[in-house]
Amino acid sequence: MQKENKTLLKAENAICYSGYRDGQSPVTRIFPTYDQIKEDLLILRKNWKLIRLYDCTTHAETVLEVISREKLDFKVMLGAHLDAEISNFNCSWGGIFSEEELQANKRMNEAQIDKLIRLANLFPKEIFSVSAGNEATAEWTDHLVPVDRVIGYVKKVKQAIQQPVTFCENYIPWQEKLSALAEAVDFISLHTYPVWEYKSIDQALDFTIENYNSVADRYPHKQVVITEAGWTTNSNGKGIHPDNASFHLQERYYKALTEWSKEQGILTFVFEAFDESWKGSHEPFEPEKHWGLFTKDRKPKMVMQPYYPELLHAE
Repeated sequence: MQKENKTLLKAENAICYSGYRDGQSPVTRIFPTYDQIKEDLLILRKNWKLIRLYDCTTHAETVLEVISREKLDFKVMLGAHLDAEISNFNCSWGGIFSEEELQANKRMNEAQIDKLIRLANLFPKEIFSVSAGNEATAEWTDHLVPVDRVIGYVKKVKQAIQQPVTFCENYIPWQEKLSALAEAVDFISLHTYPVWEYKSIDQALDFTIENYNSVADRYPHKQVVITEAGWTTNSNGKGIHPDNASFHLQERYYKALTEWSKEQGILTFVFEAFDESWKGSHEPFEPEKHWGLFTKDRKPKMVMQPYYPELLHAE
């Protein structure tokens, strides 16, 4: 069994990465190419050492292959995506499944966990930690998995690999619902999104700190990291008022978040590297499409322009 360590992971510049471009998505299983991912990572290596991947698809395999072959100085938190194992009647956009679908999802989840283990052992130098799921226990999720099943997945992974194991979730379930899971993981990973909870930019950092402390104070013997925090630059008004989404507000939140994280020594993965047009609805200003620090065309947004002047006018 791995030794518990309150400072298991070092705080470094970290970012969530998903490289899907126009016409590509995990839903259609049209994945970015080796060269496209290499282009992305050559951009990101200027400012980040750690990247987080959400699943074990072909996309993730290619990212690991690029890092390994090109000898890029990245370490990866690799995730597993868990599909719904029970229906969730609290989800407003789906989440209801037949028993046959739920049984099929369980089989897919078990295969995903097996692949997570395989990749962690195949790329021990590139993968520094793994997550046995993402946002699968929150009351609003469309891929709800019982906590005891998640604990089982965590324990299975911990027995099979050397890297630390976590589970990534919104901060609220960690406060109480996931207390047993918190004891099973090597470190706790939480998500915090002030803009989704109707906070202004002036309230944002204090709200993030409050979210973080609500979990860290609950489990003083565990390291707590932030695996998602960011600010969208566009909104169609659904969930986020358009006036509360802009390049300027993203820049302010990013600077405040990263300065606080560095001061406190808290590992924080900024969400996210690049805009992804496949996400959310078909509306162009859907908030889910615009969380990137770079546009879908790999141009730096306001927050990154001081670091990437060479990309502003690149074709």
